[in-house]
Amino acid sequence: MQLDFFPSRTLTVYLAKLFVVRILAVLAMLVLVLMMLDLLSTSGEILAVPGNGQGELLTYAGLRIPQLVQRFLPYSVLLATLITLVTLNQNSEVIAMKAAGLSAHQVLAPLLLTALVMGGVSFIFNERVVTRATATLKAWDAADFGPIPEESQVRVDVYLADGTNILTAAQLTGSGENIRMRDVTWYRRSADGAIVEQIEAASARYAGPGWQLEDVTRFDVASASQRETERMLVGTQLTPAQIDLAKVDPDAVPFWELGDQISAFEEAGRRTGEMRAKWWHKLSGPLSSFLMPLLGAVAAFGLARSGALFVRALIGMALGFAYFVVDNAALALGNFGGYPPFLAAWAPFFLFALIGETVLIRTEE
Repeated sequence: MQLDFFPSRTLTVYLAKLFVVRILAVLAMLVLVLMMLDLLSTSGEILAVPGNGQGELLTYAGLRIPQLVQRFLPYSVLLATLITLVTLNQNSEVIAMKAAGLSAHQVLAPLLLTALVMGGVSFIFNERVVTRATATLKAWDAADFGPIPEESQVRVDVYLADGTNILTAAQLTGSGENIRMRDVTWYRRSADGAIVEQIEAASARYAGPGWQLEDVTRFDVASASQRETERMLVGTQLTPAQIDLAKVDPDAVPFWELGDQISAFEEAGRRTGEMRAKWWHKLSGPLSSFLMPLLGAVAAFGLARSGALFVRALIGMALGFAYFVVDNAALALGNFGGYPPFLAAWAPFFLFALIGETVLIRTEE
């Protein structure tokens, strides 16, 4: 019986329903509170744009909520784990289950299975919904909350080098020869890196070769003079292929597309450590929900009347939040090249899985 992790179908369904309801309730509470705080800090910028009103605020909320769900679902699973297990313990349901012959792993198995399913749903939601919402929201933010770009391939804050010269664009849409840039700045620099001339343009398009700037304002540094011209050609050495590889935002690209883009970067000899770490983290991030019942399991056991239940709940919460701290730190080290990408994404997961299992076995089994 000890190897049968689901000895009772009725008990499994009961615990799973209990757990799911609490996950959704905690997630809704966190998202609503955080969305209200976000709107308080952002609504002024949105409403400052002429023509924006309640509809734009709702649009912003619709784009921001998926990001909040992605970020705080693992936290919700952790808090729901503690609420569920503490409630079961206080009502002596855990004691009844153990008296019926269930081991600690069998008590936790329905919660672990539910958390695993939630992780799978989270992965699909992240790659289907959150990536698109993130790309659109970043493009809208780059447009200062003006009209939302309709193009599907939108990148923001693009930075390119053409020899000593530098080209930046607040927003880039399209690919290949159909690339269009908005709010473009061209820095013409001397051989020693000093800026000789700063050229700003409302937009730019590929002229084959070079990039034609439109509505141009030129500022000469030496004479401190400024003049305007309708068009100007710059960056004759910059090709559409180079710009296609200029910047990829892993948060705005689905998992199955990001792998191909990383391969293209590697073929071009570009550094891909940061993107590869985030690519792996697209799997380990949602799967972290599976760890939460294991890390919070310490709150399920021990006598509620012993007075140590609150301490056990704090220990479970501390283990869960320690995982998030270590996970973020490892990912940051991976972005800087301190860890290999695979290790940066997966080491915290396996480390805390081992810690949680060790604590459970040593204390309850």
